[in-house]
Amino acid sequence: MKKFLAVILLFVGFSFAQDNPKAVINLTTGDLNRFKMYLLSGVANSAEYYKNNLKDLKVVVIIHGDAYKFFIKDLQNSPYKDDKTLIEAQKELQAKLEYLHKNYGVRFQMCEQGMKGKKIDPKTLYPFVELIHNAFIGLVNWQNEGYAYIPLH
Repeated sequence: MKKFLAVILLFVGFSFAQDNPKAVINLTTGDLNRFKMYLLSGVANSAEYYKNNLKDLKVVVIIHGDAYKFFIKDLQNSPYKDDKTLIEAQKELQAKLEYLHKNYGVRFQMCEQGMKGKKIDPKTLYPFVELIHNAFIGLVNWQNEGYAYIPLH
């Protein structure tokens, strides 16, 4: 009887896990308004929608292109040190990114190859940003895990 219950619980747990949505976001935009609207607000609103429907939205954001700048805590030691608009928005962006990470488990993975090209020091990034070899590999790996591909250019 215990084995039967264990099998049933595993099956139900697996069925529930398969029912949860998951997405990988290909983030390349450097446009602050698009970033705020589609990533910061869009992901939070979508996560709440699924949460209200008893589902857990899993999101991984692959960062490359012009999007690096939104994930740097030390702008003065970065290629974006003269971007006044970014500097003014930085505290708000940091708070919202941390909120997504802590409250919804959003993972942020940055392309290490592109960072080298832009001369971005990994020490200048927020602590919740993970480094991956390159964006292409990250996108392929997550899509092969069943994550829906969402472009944000």
